[in-house]
Amino acid sequence: MRFIVLGAGSIGRRHLKNLLGMGHEVVAVFDPDPQKLGTVRRLASCGVVTDDEAQAFGCEADAAIVCSPNSFHIPQAREALRRGLHVFIEKPLSHSLEGTDALAADAAKVKRIVLIGCNLRFCPSLLLVKRLLDEGRIGKPLAARAHCGYYLPYWRPDIDYRNGYGARQAAGGGILLDSIHEFDYLRWLLGEVVEVFCYAGKASTLEIDTEDNADVLLRLASGVGVNLHLDYLQRTYRRSCEFIGEEGLIAWDYIAEKVTLYEKEDRLCKVFQRNINSELNAMYVEEMNHFVRCIEGAEKPILDAVEARAVLKIVIAAKASASEGRAVKIKI
Repeated sequence: MRFIVLGAGSIGRRHLKNLLGMGHEVVAVFDPDPQKLGTVRRLASCGVVTDDEAQAFGCEADAAIVCSPNSFHIPQAREALRRGLHVFIEKPLSHSLEGTDALAADAAKVKRIVLIGCNLRFCPSLLLVKRLLDEGRIGKPLAARAHCGYYLPYWRPDIDYRNGYGARQAAGGGILLDSIHEFDYLRWLLGEVVEVFCYAGKASTLEIDTEDNADVLLRLASGVGVNLHLDYLQRTYRRSCEFIGEEGLIAWDYIAEKVTLYEKEDRLCKVFQRNINSELNAMYVEEMNHFVRCIEGAEKPILDAVEARAVLKIVIAAKASASEGRAVKIKI
C-alpha cells in the first residue's frame, strides 16, 4: 500500500521505518521542521519529503499516518478523509472534543477506516493481563491502581523538551493527554468510566505551561474504583498497574514485561515474563499490520474514532475536574 506520513518526529519516523520494513511504499512525508525532514532523508528512501502539507496530500496514496502534534490531528485527518484516504492517528485522537464527532461522521460517510494508534493494545504482557481477567482468574474485579511516570526532558533526547508538544498547551500537551494510554487500557480491560475526580497541576521548575503531574480517581459503571497517578517528574520511566479481584490480584509491570498472578491463596503466585527489548517495536509493527488488515476488510478497528472519542472524554473530564475542583460525571 501507499502511505503519506504527516509528522516526522520520533513516532512518525518509527511508523515510517516499520511501513518500509513491511514492504509498503511511503510516497510522502510532511513536517514543517527542516531538521526533522533532514533526519528522514538520512533515515530512509521514500517519496516526497516536504514542508508543504498540500504537496504531501497531492501525492497518490491509500492512507495517511497522522503523527503531528495533537492539535493538528483532527484537521489533518478530516482532510485525508476528504481526499479518500484511510487514516491512522497516533494517540490521542485530539487535544479537545471539538471536531471529533465530525471526524467520525466523515469516516462513516466516505466509508474509510480511522484507527487511533494506542500501541499498548498490542503489548504482549498487557494482552496476557486481558486474558487472565477474561478467564476470571482473580474473580470479579474490585479495584485497580495504575502508575505512569517519566522525566519529560529525558523522553525525547533528540529535541529540547521545551519545544516539544508535551510542554505546550496550545499543541495539546500535558501529562494527562500524553498518558492517555492509561485511560484507554483501563476502560478496555475494566469497562466504562462514569465519574472522574482529578488533582493536576505544575509542581516542578520545568519550563512548560502544561500540567506535570496528576492524580485521578475513576469510578466505573461496574462499581470498580481506580486510582491513577501520572507525572513528568521522575528520573526513570515507570508504568504499571495492579488489578485487585475478589479471588486474587494481577500485577503488571510494562518496563519489566512482567505479569504476576496471585490467585485464591495469597502465598501462591505465578510469574509470566518477556523481554521488552525484543517486543518493543513488535507491537508497533502489529499495530500497523492491524491497520492494513482493517483497510483490506479482514478486521475491524480495535480503536476507531467513536471509541477513541469516548476515551478522550475521560481525559477532558479529568482536566475539567482539576480546574473546577469537583467530580465530573460522564454520560455513556
